[in-house]
Amino acid sequence: MSTGVSTGRTAGEEAPGTAREGYDGAVDGSGGEGAGSPPGEVPALLEELRRYLDLAPQLSLPPRAFSSPGLYELERSRVFGRSWVLVAHRDELAEPNSYVCVGIAGEQVLVTRDADGVLHGMSPICRHRMMPLVEPGAAGRAESFTCPYHLWRYGLDGRLVGATHMRRNPDFDPGNCRLPAFAVAEWHGFVYVNLDPAAAPLAPELSRISDDLANYRLDGMAQLGAWSEEWACNWKVAVENAHENYHVMGFHPETLQPSTPGGSDTDVRVDSPWALRLLIPFTKPQETYVLPLTDEEKAHLYGFFVFPSASLAAAGEMIIWLSLIPQAIDRTLVRGGILVPRGALEGADVDELRRQAESYAGMINSEDRNGLEAVQRAVGSRFAARGHLSPKEPGVVAFYQNLARALLRGDGDWPGVL
Repeated sequence: MSTGVSTGRTAGEEAPGTAREGYDGAVDGSGGEGAGSPPGEVPALLEELRRYLDLAPQLSLPPRAFSSPGLYELERSRVFGRSWVLVAHRDELAEPNSYVCVGIAGEQVLVTRDADGVLHGMSPICRHRMMPLVEPGAAGRAESFTCPYHLWRYGLDGRLVGATHMRRNPDFDPGNCRLPAFAVAEWHGFVYVNLDPAAAPLAPELSRISDDLANYRLDGMAQLGAWSEEWACNWKVAVENAHENYHVMGFHPETLQPSTPGGSDTDVRVDSPWALRLLIPFTKPQETYVLPLTDEEKAHLYGFFVFPSASLAAAGEMIIWLSLIPQAIDRTLVRGGILVPRGALEGADVDELRRQAESYAGMINSEDRNGLEAVQRAVGSRFAARGHLSPKEPGVVAFYQNLARALLRGDGDWPGVL
C-alpha cells in the first residue's frame, strides 16, 4: 500500500458530532485548572514549558507535570485532541470488515477496514443513549456494529443502518445520523488516528523519515508479534524514557546494554513538531539477509518518533513499534509489535519465531514497566524535584519542546513549524 493518507473521513472534511465544536484553541494560560489543581498551577507549568522553546534548559519537567489534573486536561484537548496517534499495524486490519478499538486520553476510538478496503476512524458511542458499541481492547471482524442497549445498528463507515421503533419520531432523520468521524491515515503500514477530522495530513511531516527508511522496505514487513498492556504511569514518563538511551545501563543491563550501551552518544534530528529521529550506535553491526541496508544502517539503531506518543526502532532486519497512549493521568496503554521482512518468514517455523519475538519484547517491556511505575509512585513525593539532564539525553529536551508547542499553540498555528 502507498504512504498517502487513506481516510474514511478525509482530512479537512467536516463531520457531525465532533467534540471540537465550540473550542477556539486560544491559549492564554488562564483557565482549565481542573479538579485537584491549585489556582495558578497550570499557567505556571505552561510558563516552564515555554522556557524549553526560549532557552532549552537542561532540566527535567517539574514533578507536578506528571500528576497535575489541570495539565492533563489540557493535554487531552491540545495534544491528543488534535495529534496523530498510532493505533495499529496494517496486519491487525488486513482483512475486509476488520476492526480495532482503543482508548485515547478518555476517548474511545474505533478503526475499521470496510469491505472495499477503506479505513475509517470514528467514535463507537451510540447516537441514541451513549452506549459503546464495542469496548476499548476489542478487535476482530464484523459486518456491522449493533448497540447492545436498544439494538441500533451501524455500518463500518459509521452510518446508521437500522434503528428499532424510531419511525414515529418526526424529528429523527436516520439519514443524518452517523457516528462522529475522525481522520485516519495509513503510513507504510502503520495506522494513525487524529480526533480532529480536519487535521493536517500526516504523510508530509514524515517525508524525510520515509526517505531514511527506504532500505527497510516497511511496506513489505509482516507483524511477527504484538502486545497491548497497561502501565501505571503518566504517559510523559513513558514517552520521555523512549526518547533516550541513557536508561539502558540501569533498566536493561543484560538485555540491551551489551548491544546499545547507555553511555553512547545519541544523534537527534528534529524534522517538524511531529517528527523526530534518534540515531544510536550498535557495539557491532547487525547482520542482514533480506534487506539491502547500508553499512551505516547496519551499524546504528534508527529510532523515529511521531509526536506525541509513537515510536519506531529499526534494528537491522527487525522493526519494533510502540504507541504510548494515555488512558488516565496515571495509566498508559502500551501497544506495539515486532516486524520482520516477509521474505524472512518463508519456510520458517513462524509460531516459534513469534514465541521468541514476544518473549524478547516481554522482557524489555517488563524492565521498562517496573522502572517507570516506580517513577510514577515517586512523582507525588514532597521531596521530588527537577533533575539536571545528561548530555546523553538530547531527545528528552526535543520531546519537551514539541510538548510545549502543542500546549501553547492555538488551532490556527498547529502544528506549525519549528
